[in-house]
Amino acid sequence: MSDNRTEINDLSPTSLNHLIGQKKVVEQLRVAIDAAFEDGKKMDDALLVGPPGLGKTQCCKVIAAELASVCHEVLGQAIECSADLNAVLLAAKDKDIVFFDECHELPKEHQTALYLAIDQRKINLAGGRSGRSPQSIPIANFTLLLATTDEFCLLQPLRDRMKLTLRFEFYTEADLIELTRQRCRALNWPVDDEVFSLIAQRSRGTPRLALRLLQSCRRVVRSEGQSRITPNQLERACSLEGIDELGLGVTEQRFLEIVAADASRLNVIASLLGLPARTVSQVIEPFLLRVGLIVKDDQGRRQLTAAGRDHLSQNRQVGD
Repeated sequence: MSDNRTEINDLSPTSLNHLIGQKKVVEQLRVAIDAAFEDGKKMDDALLVGPPGLGKTQCCKVIAAELASVCHEVLGQAIECSADLNAVLLAAKDKDIVFFDECHELPKEHQTALYLAIDQRKINLAGGRSGRSPQSIPIANFTLLLATTDEFCLLQPLRDRMKLTLRFEFYTEADLIELTRQRCRALNWPVDDEVFSLIAQRSRGTPRLALRLLQSCRRVVRSEGQSRITPNQLERACSLEGIDELGLGVTEQRFLEIVAADASRLNVIASLLGLPARTVSQVIEPFLLRVGLIVKDDQGRRQLTAAGRDHLSQNRQVGD
């Protein structure tokens, strides 16, 4: 019987045993979940911290599956007023999971209301213009999970009320190889073994990028009427998306070209890239700094390292 699962997210982990990488996080969760079962209570509230694409959202869904709990998921930026926040808190039952993704996007007043609600296990409704006394409505004893890329955008009283802090780190190439191999095996996608290591090298330590590149390879394979993913299809997928052997996209490659021309300040680079300076400093630069392709001098100017010059030279040769 043919397998018609064609999307990388058709299958995803539902157990801690199936999670690849993040060993410290997984061990923390095993202890927390086992303790909750032994005591017959909800799991402790937790803050999940780490760069984008490392599996924080997926981990929250696995927690809910392990606890056999309903997960109420909401984006921080979706909470526009007190009524939105109250609706989420009132919908949850005892031992449910309430998960705020990108919780740093919650306005400060709603962060305050959230930690007060957790403390008091109730929400307070103002009496309004009618002159009625304020009302208090009890909320269930649920587990609160907060995921963020920037914990310091959260009010400290809210951070302090999280009994667990789960810190997500970039994946090793070995973990990414295991992750992509596991997903292909589950989806019954035939793949040359060499492809897994090549994808891992281009994924910048980020599972989301590895799985996206794997999906791109699958798309190329099917467009050719084939079924097996080979290094040739990977190379074509990378070429179509402008991804080099380190996983740098067109914008990152252009960044290196700009810096190679002359040591440049952030606002100059941002202007030449046509991007806000904040986007360049928080999205583009971190990986380039982490792998040692650029450095910042004492005046804040960006400069290529020897590794950066070598990488740029190799890319130019490939382009020629």
